[in-house]
Amino acid sequence: MKNWLLTGLLFMIVSTAFSQGKVTGTITDGTNSLPGANVVIKGSTTATSTDFDGKFTLDSQNSSGELVITYLGYNTQTVKFSVSNGATTNLGMILLESDSNQLEEIVVMGKGIIDLAKDRKTPIAVSTIKAAEIQAKIGTADITQTMVNTPSVYVAGQASGYGDSRISVRGFAQDNTAFLLNGQPINGMEDGKMYWSNWSGMSDIANAVQIQRGLGSSKLAISSVGGTVNFVTKATDKEEGGFVSTGVANDNYFKTTAAYSTGMSKSGWGTSIMLSHWQGDGYNDGTEGAGETYFISVGYKANDRHSFNFLLTGAPQEHDQNYGKKLSVYETYGRKYNNNGGVLNGEYKSAVGNYYHKPVANLNWDFDINSKSSLSTVLYASWGRGGSLGTVGSTKRTTDGYVDYDAIIAANEASASGSATFALRNSVNNHQWYGLVSNFKTNFGEYVNFNVGLDLRTYKGLHFRQINNLLGADYFLDNGNVNIPNNKIYNTYTNDRYAILTKFADVPNRYAWDYDETISYGGFFSQIEYAKDNFSSFFQGSLSSQTHNRTDRWAYLPADQDAEQVNNVGYNVKGGVSYKVEQIGSFYANAGYYSRQPYHDNIYLNFGNDVNPLTKNEKILGLELGYTYSSKLITGSINAYRTSWKDRVTTTSTEASDGVLSYKTNEGVEQLHSGIELDFVAKPTNSLSVTGFASFGDYQYVGNSVITVRDEDRNIISQDIVDVDGGKVGDAAQTSWGLGAKYEFLPRFSIDADWRNYSKLYSNVGAVKNNLELPNYDLVDAGISYKLLTGTKGLNSIAFRVNVNNVFDEIYLSELTTNVAATPTSVLVKGIDANNSGYYGYGRTWNFSVRFNF
Repeated sequence: MKNWLLTGLLFMIVSTAFSQGKVTGTITDGTNSLPGANVVIKGSTTATSTDFDGKFTLDSQNSSGELVITYLGYNTQTVKFSVSNGATTNLGMILLESDSNQLEEIVVMGKGIIDLAKDRKTPIAVSTIKAAEIQAKIGTADITQTMVNTPSVYVAGQASGYGDSRISVRGFAQDNTAFLLNGQPINGMEDGKMYWSNWSGMSDIANAVQIQRGLGSSKLAISSVGGTVNFVTKATDKEEGGFVSTGVANDNYFKTTAAYSTGMSKSGWGTSIMLSHWQGDGYNDGTEGAGETYFISVGYKANDRHSFNFLLTGAPQEHDQNYGKKLSVYETYGRKYNNNGGVLNGEYKSAVGNYYHKPVANLNWDFDINSKSSLSTVLYASWGRGGSLGTVGSTKRTTDGYVDYDAIIAANEASASGSATFALRNSVNNHQWYGLVSNFKTNFGEYVNFNVGLDLRTYKGLHFRQINNLLGADYFLDNGNVNIPNNKIYNTYTNDRYAILTKFADVPNRYAWDYDETISYGGFFSQIEYAKDNFSSFFQGSLSSQTHNRTDRWAYLPADQDAEQVNNVGYNVKGGVSYKVEQIGSFYANAGYYSRQPYHDNIYLNFGNDVNPLTKNEKILGLELGYTYSSKLITGSINAYRTSWKDRVTTTSTEASDGVLSYKTNEGVEQLHSGIELDFVAKPTNSLSVTGFASFGDYQYVGNSVITVRDEDRNIISQDIVDVDGGKVGDAAQTSWGLGAKYEFLPRFSIDADWRNYSKLYSNVGAVKNNLELPNYDLVDAGISYKLLTGTKGLNSIAFRVNVNNVFDEIYLSELTTNVAATPTSVLVKGIDANNSGYYGYGRTWNFSVRFNF
């Protein structure tokens, strides 16, 4: 009897201790099942991952609890459950919502440096494009193409060749839009411009692109007049895995990519590597290109407080280029006509192109000081090598306009002196750039957070010309170098994208110009934000000082080679408030003022050592109002803005025959940009998602353009006042809107399409009263995606993607650089005088890719 009692008691204890139930369910985003999602019982170590079909099963020793579900790129979901002894509870479909513009899981390094919209509770006008969309839709285009479905963003320049595109934001060109790589500035320090050929691998290494229109959230003293574009690159992956992919496209385009990550080891180390190669003939004639991308990231998590990540990336490339032509020329030879090359030794040889290799390295340190404070620092460097290929001398052409190399070589060989009558040259633009950005963040109580930091940079640019090909001549004669009169140059130099890192002309073999520019920059920035309940407000301020030096070895004797050093100071202030109304959305208002130093190229006159005495800081005032709304069905925003840009000064100097020096100054005109933007994302059903955007802008010049000529003592000699009030700013469509949709017919099989309309696009000719308006046009892009899950748990996959851009082969003018008005006798092309010059946009193009993830 005692044995029975003891046995029964033991059974009851064991049964109670190990009583359990099972919890099952399926994780989905409403369109696709999500294999590999992490499912954890909150407060325990019991966890699992979803299988091939997004399903999971967990054993629970408790009768109730909460599941915490996480998946990269989606908001964390918490789900309550309860089970009975020995029973199974099926939670059914559990929907994870995309984290939209939130990048918590994507930013894994430099969290205090990368100024993303998520880091500030006071809203801004923002759009975020993640890696999955970039990889799906980029095809053969520059990274700028991923931004075309964004309000107030216009992409131009693609027709020139691979890497030659440019974007404007709210009608402001690239030198008035700030571009950041993981929070570090990458606009050219000499002129503020962006050259996308230097960043041809960005689509391979970007985890996300965030476009902050207007004032943005960056704390740095940067020129975010139109907006701020932040590229967030991959870092060292936490999990082991990788992928291989290949793609083909129109005009013999081919690309292969491979990547592998070791994952983070128990000792805290991890490495990720990616390599790719691309090549293609280009859409237009004579725009062939080729290049590679390399990416190496090494991470080390020393402990819970210190994390380090070293990154090295580069995108060596070479590509031939197309120039804009008169519409009458296109009518004669076709829209793809490009006469920048000819036949040399039986093969096509372009006389115009670009080549560049810019390795970029940075070291990030994230230091969690305590629960309230953190310090993030990035030390970075880049070493740009390359330039452009062009011509020097008198070009000989065939009857159909191409470069006649045979005739040129014959003329060079027949030269009595042996000097080249025509040659190919490289305009070299090398640089070294080093910088440091550091940000300290702390919380003052529950409602206030405070940031303070430093932005330090030093840049040295080296500019000269060198001979690339003598084309049968013995030498090239440079008779302009004051230090080497009648310099005979016999040596030639390659534009091979790897050799250029170390092989370029020494001083005696440089011609036309040879100068250095050194720019040192120091900036201090700070931000304070108050957020409590439904109200938030912020204030940002920054102060910066720039020092400019110039040394010219070609146009000046040694005693005069060093120009006068120039120092200037700039600042900006920004502030804003927001109020969240439950169930309705958030309202916000922001304002900012910039006093921006002139760019280096405007400080020294005529690319010489004379200092422009008339430059002054440019003034920018930005105002914006907005409203954001988010629900399970639809997320959207509407924004209104007004940005004024004034006090621009450009100056040239002229020395008359009697030695009298005069300064001709264009004191410019105020540029006023205002508009309204709308964008939304909706999901009417689990299988259908719809997106849309619209922007209605008014970009115009205000007042008069004043051209003043002064003598050396600044006395006014003459002054011409030109009325440009109301003139339209060119090179950006002032009105655009679009709709997009994605529908999943079967699990992991979907089709998507985007339609866009552009209007009120004007010629890119500067400040004029009556600008020329280009015809409106529409574009439709479409794609099909299928993902095949493989592996024992479906954690591997093979993804297939087909894109067709400009599906209906719309013929349109994407940009003009002249504004010749039509007359009754004009020959018209699409309603425009045929003497106007510019580019047609691309016709129908396609690309196909396959990617295996493991």
